[in-house]
Amino acid sequence: MHGVETFATLPMWAGFVSFVLAVLALDLFVLGGKQSHRVSSREALSWALAWATLATMFGIVQWWYLNETSDRIVANSKTLEFFTGYLIELSLSVDNMFVFSMIFSYFAVSPEFQRRVLLFGVLGAIVMRIMMILTGVWLISKFVWLFYVFGLFLVITGIRMLVMAEHAPDLARNPIVRLMRKTMRMTKDYQGESFFVRMNGLVYATPMFGVLLLVEATDLVFAVDSIPAIFAVTMDPFVVFTSNIFAIMGLRALYFLLANMAERFRYLKYGLAIILITIGGKMLMAPWVHVPVHWSLGVVAMILLASIGASLSLSRRASTRDADHSTRIANRKSAESKRRP
Repeated sequence: MHGVETFATLPMWAGFVSFVLAVLALDLFVLGGKQSHRVSSREALSWALAWATLATMFGIVQWWYLNETSDRIVANSKTLEFFTGYLIELSLSVDNMFVFSMIFSYFAVSPEFQRRVLLFGVLGAIVMRIMMILTGVWLISKFVWLFYVFGLFLVITGIRMLVMAEHAPDLARNPIVRLMRKTMRMTKDYQGESFFVRMNGLVYATPMFGVLLLVEATDLVFAVDSIPAIFAVTMDPFVVFTSNIFAIMGLRALYFLLANMAERFRYLKYGLAIILITIGGKMLMAPWVHVPVHWSLGVVAMILLASIGASLSLSRRASTRDADHSTRIANRKSAESKRRP
């Protein structure tokens, strides 16, 4: 933490991590996380609303703390940074949801077991993101030019996402999948929800463990995009980390709510790509143009809402067109049958 400015003390870091682990333990050991079951839309919506509420309460408590220990200006600034970072991380993490859906479909993971995979995936994500955030902030504090490298990286990534928006990744050619098949002793079939089993005195990984590794790798890849993006808003590692974690936890619930509706959000990837390009451009223009945090929040929200609105409108039109087409075919067949002697 040397050389990094943050209002958070070590007990705050420990307290927040303990809070997240406690909620995960509650989910795993008390609320049925150890029992495989299909997550209903009602359960997913409840968890999504719960995490959104917790994120809002956290922002309010953070504002109250800073208002008492510092001043109103600092409290307003840090709280706005938290909510802007939360929205950026949540929106950019939505792309994870579609990839997770592809992974589960490719490996034929039963819906009853998907919750457990994502639950353990979050634990790995917490560790990875702490390391990446602290490393990233430390590097930028030592080498200021890296800030602009990250900005250029986001612009290039956004452009690439625009070009590749209609292309689905080929999981069969994924290097992690190919490496697992070559190097790991793995059972052919799933063994319930177990990640490892013992057979003939030897420990075998199950395909479920392979899915978990791929989920972790996917989160790592997306973290490389999303974490630099929030650096355009704040360099406070505590704000970056807390907004990241609340977004990840909320995403896990949103996955079960929206994963089956991926086709309805056709333009969302374009919106996410534009968000990356916009944030990267802001970072590159920082020496000459200062963009207030509340403007960043408004722009990200507008792009996100516009892409979702366009997607839903297109989906509705396509459904109406298909229904009209089906009706015309039915009417034609009915007319033809009446003309027959």
